[in-house]
Amino acid sequence: MTFTPTDYLPCDFARLRHIGPSPAEMEEMFAVLGVDGLDALIDETVPASIRQTEPLDFGRPLSEREVLHELRVIAGRNRVCQSLLGQGYHGTVTPPAIQRNILENPAWYTAYTPYQPEISQGRLEALLNFQTMISDLTGLPVANASLLDEATAAAEAMTMAGRGAKSKAKTFFVAETCHPQTIAVVRTRAKPLGITVRLGCPFTDLVPGEVFGALLQYPGTHGHVEDYTGVIAALHEAKALAIVAADPMALTLLKEPGAMGADIAVGSTQRFGVPMGYGGPHAAYMATTDKLKRAMPGRLVGVSVDSHGNRAYRLSLQTREQHIRREKATSNLCTAQALLAVMAGFYAVYHGPEGLRAIAQSIHNKAARLANKLEEVGYVIEPEQFFDSFTVEVGHLQRGILLAASREEVNLRPVGKTKIGITLDEATRPATIEAVWRAFGVVAEDADFTADYRRLPEALIRSSSYLTHPVFHMNRAETEMMRYMRRLSDRDLALDRAMIPLGSCTMKLNSAAEMAPVSWREFSMLHPLCPADQAEGYRVLIDDLAAMLCSITGYDAMSMQPNSGAQGEYAGMMTIRAWHHARGDAARDICLIPMSAHGTNPASATMAGMKVVAVKTAANGDIDVADFHAKAEAAGDRLAACMITYPSTHGVFEETVREVCAITHEFGGQVYIDGANLNALVGLAKLGELGGDVSHLNLHKTFAIPHGGGGPGMGPIGVKAHLAPHLPPDPFSGAEGAVSAAPFGSASILPISWAYIRMMGGAGLTQATKAAILNANYIAARLAGAYDVLYKGPSGRVAHECIIDTRPFAESAGVSVEDIAKRLMDAGFHAPTMSWPVAGTLMIEPTESETRAELDRFCDAMLAIREEIRAIEEGRIDRDNNPLKNAPHTMEDLVRDWDRPYGREEGCFPKGAFRVDKYWPPVNRVDNAFGDRHLVCTCPPLEACSPEE
Repeated sequence: MTFTPTDYLPCDFARLRHIGPSPAEMEEMFAVLGVDGLDALIDETVPASIRQTEPLDFGRPLSEREVLHELRVIAGRNRVCQSLLGQGYHGTVTPPAIQRNILENPAWYTAYTPYQPEISQGRLEALLNFQTMISDLTGLPVANASLLDEATAAAEAMTMAGRGAKSKAKTFFVAETCHPQTIAVVRTRAKPLGITVRLGCPFTDLVPGEVFGALLQYPGTHGHVEDYTGVIAALHEAKALAIVAADPMALTLLKEPGAMGADIAVGSTQRFGVPMGYGGPHAAYMATTDKLKRAMPGRLVGVSVDSHGNRAYRLSLQTREQHIRREKATSNLCTAQALLAVMAGFYAVYHGPEGLRAIAQSIHNKAARLANKLEEVGYVIEPEQFFDSFTVEVGHLQRGILLAASREEVNLRPVGKTKIGITLDEATRPATIEAVWRAFGVVAEDADFTADYRRLPEALIRSSSYLTHPVFHMNRAETEMMRYMRRLSDRDLALDRAMIPLGSCTMKLNSAAEMAPVSWREFSMLHPLCPADQAEGYRVLIDDLAAMLCSITGYDAMSMQPNSGAQGEYAGMMTIRAWHHARGDAARDICLIPMSAHGTNPASATMAGMKVVAVKTAANGDIDVADFHAKAEAAGDRLAACMITYPSTHGVFEETVREVCAITHEFGGQVYIDGANLNALVGLAKLGELGGDVSHLNLHKTFAIPHGGGGPGMGPIGVKAHLAPHLPPDPFSGAEGAVSAAPFGSASILPISWAYIRMMGGAGLTQATKAAILNANYIAARLAGAYDVLYKGPSGRVAHECIIDTRPFAESAGVSVEDIAKRLMDAGFHAPTMSWPVAGTLMIEPTESETRAELDRFCDAMLAIREEIRAIEEGRIDRDNNPLKNAPHTMEDLVRDWDRPYGREEGCFPKGAFRVDKYWPPVNRVDNAFGDRHLVCTCPPLEACSPEE
């Protein structure tokens, strides 16, 4: 074996660590494909007309050690102070057991959304714990499995109320005590939908008969704790609905929204052990009444049974979701905040109801002690009764006190010109309270920790119980907690076990070096409203990342505010809308969307106030250019935009993309190119040079942020220069157009993408794109003859993913696409994307990170499944009782009485399955219909469990 020093360079992260196939493996793959090399394959696959001419250049790639050093330098420019600024963001203490076993554990953060329930039972149970926690705390029977942030949850609740209320009004009332960013995002959402937002005091300004709903903050942004029972009763009398934005920590002490009659509750679970992270990510929540459950956005975990009658969890009521309802969808939500919801749920399991109550009481006691001392020396506190927040009237002393607090490394909130707001939290220490007193000119020691202060309204003290399910009362010794977390993760299949070849999802490596900085306190503990000089490191990182993303995409400006891909789509369409309106073209309201576009596009356009016109696709899967032109011409002066995905969701590079963009511009529209499939373009083509005016980028796909079992995500948007003035503004500024609660969305996960780009370098990123295309074409070639690839380019190649057609097997063998998906579980694989974008097909995307061995194992499993189908077709296997129909097989099947016309080994160990390290699905096939008919969305009581459970 010959060796030269350049064979092993630590800075060659792309080749050594990120890209799966080795150079030698690639040569063998080229032989299968019949090409001379990687560049030859790319020349056959990617149209020359779209190729960029200049290579990407981000300097020398950094090694893992170097990138972590660089990030330490950047993080060092952030200054962590005690932020008592409130507004929905609080200091919190993440239990180390949760940080290590959940947040930093690839078994949890590399999983995908649990659409395949049989291999997702662990995180489904964890999310059910979250839902149960929210349902109990809010006093409402149905809660979803998280939303993006409190502000967008409030906006979703507004549109939900519009659908659910019997009132014919078009006005929505928002209490002036709501957080400013919530008011901003609600106003953004309301405007294109024709909803008027009225701001005021709910006790003096609300006229129930004139609104379809009202949003009430509890406690208010400045600390007011109000009883809204009468207000809500008046709203109901007028056939309007009531939404309460509630702090879940306060609800451990205060009367729950459901007891006041609220129809919907929303809020953030950030203070349940999830750091502020300069704005995110955090799991928002929504809970509602049984009557409104089918109108609720987001994912809903429910309880069902498997084919043996054992309890099993699944996502319920999925027909509500945007990828199914398209332009008729009422929300475009796709990614949520699953990983953070799991953390928040475990925070409740870790502490239990008595622990949460003790934490809340401690927070209240600290706030009361601080306020009482200030009152003793003559300051006026408002309100008199509060949970954790209050304001202090200081007159002309405001600036001096704020500066004095800043010198103590404490951030306080200016309120108007004469008041200062203070919010205390779990992390507030006695030294911080003493520092605040000093800023106000008071020298005292915070030593009274025994008194149970009560500055809460007696009438609003909570009397009902919560978190009564046994999971919240388990033995909390860390050994037991660690094992519970491990038991749940063992029930899941994530990237730490096997390839997840989901098409249009890009389940690539999330390297340990990229993930490490997320936990650093300099990134995790900053409040999004902290002074700019305390967040200089973030500013450097965000500006640098934005510049690199602009270079990759060919755009001129980038907004990091959208905190999911769907939010990016919405933000992009709102940017286009704002541009048209600024030019006096408000009549432009038609959006052309081909059937091959990404599934969330129609819902996003509708949310931006546009009317969706569908465009046909040709037989080869391309956009039907003639139909596109005809519909653009018909729209005329009403054409606002088109939304296309490139490469399309059909898995091909369309040669007519520039023509489609030119047609749109010819008729006055703007081009939105969905960045969901950017992993096939980086280093080869730039969206902004193809004719795109705006695109969103899925940092949780192309740029290595993990999917987290359904979030967090990041969907920044890139725009050409003419659209830059219309990008979303800071939600705290009061300017119109904010789409998320924080200026930079989920800022604390941005270091992941920064590290990924810096370690890969320009050449490495380009090589990764080529490897992704190679891996997809290798799978297509190996499966050729057994399965038909539905769409191919002119040279017979696919892009970074391919769609295989399984529809003929329904007639020939009675085998559905679902049967194939479940059978893959027996081989230890997550199924490819099922029945999307074409019903009855599988869309496969292997990404560049999978080795040839893993690709071959998957292909072997798929070919073995085809042989099983052939055996059914030829009558050698029973059509209704076979390994496909009975899949997946569990360990319980292996040891129970075997009454099937095939052997145990054939059923449980198909080709492709590991024998020693086999993954066993924890349940048999889940009964979807049962779960929807008998909807249960909280932890089932013990008596509902079988004796074995």
